[in-house]
Amino acid sequence: MRLWKVELQKLADETGLPIKVCHYPPGTSKWNKIEHRLFCHITQNWRAKPLADRAAVVELIAATTTKTGLKVECELDTRTYQKGIKVSDAETGPFKESGP
Repeated sequence: MRLWKVELQKLADETGLPIKVCHYPPGTSKWNKIEHRLFCHITQNWRAKPLADRAAVVELIAATTTKTGLKVECELDTRTYQKGIKVSDAETGPFKESGP
């Protein structure tokens, strides 16, 4: 979580955009209105279809639309990310780590 926060701050600094993050507690995705509204459409779209590999999942998610015209965009991130990166207290700056 610390690395994510540091990298998010770098993005905000590079783009000049203010970024605000709201965390939902575990098990409360029902309160995330966007996720709640989209997930039922995504699951309906892939009902009875084999999720054989990641490409199939991405294609089915990306093919999801709603009656009101909402279209889901999805792509597979195939980049390799370095593991085990440690972030020091000094690098985190003014924000404090909370939660897992």
